[in-house]
Amino acid sequence: MTKKTKEILDLLDERYGTEYRCSLDHENAWQLLIATILSAQCTDARVNVVTADLFRKYPGVEAFAEAELSELEKDIHSTGFYRNKAKNIIACCKELMERFDGEIPRSLENLTSLAGVGRKTANVIRGNIYNEPSIVVDTHVKRISKKLGLTKEEDPLKVEMDLMKALPKEHWILWNIQIITLGREICKAPTPKCEECFLQEQCDDYRKRNKDRKKKNDK
Repeated sequence: MTKKTKEILDLLDERYGTEYRCSLDHENAWQLLIATILSAQCTDARVNVVTADLFRKYPGVEAFAEAELSELEKDIHSTGFYRNKAKNIIACCKELMERFDGEIPRSLENLTSLAGVGRKTANVIRGNIYNEPSIVVDTHVKRISKKLGLTKEEDPLKVEMDLMKALPKEHWILWNIQIITLGREICKAPTPKCEECFLQEQCDDYRKRNKDRKKKNDK
């Protein structure tokens, strides 16, 4: 781990703490799995509103496996992309019943074999449910990790691999939590609040733009 990376992690820990927390409301693994599928292209706050009623109506994996497609589409309509999400949720839960006795598997291989479950969703489950060190590359994590100079990649898998090399394993789950919080509060797209950011000195993007600004003003 480089000196700069350690500075970043220390500042993040100081600002946001080191408690593992998940912004998607859930009481167990299957609820988090479905909530994470619903969260694609949707805010966590909206997902939490939808799942409050959804998990009462469908109280388990079997209930979702037996759900009527058109009815589930209506139930999750406000999360966007509801047709694809409903189809994937039903297919995923059928697979869980047939292959895993309704339990949520632990391994990345088994999780990503399920309908609608990619590496991001699988790593959310592995980190939050099983405490398996994992890095979730969402839009915030990809964008801010690039700004901080920890990756130059665009492909989420390559970003994940770079971060696994750059960060100590015990900080992988925290990186997800802290960077997503930073992205929502300060480093917003497309208008980051750079002047308010506590990572100015460690941010390659901020330093480059400052340097470019100075050059322009000196002309």
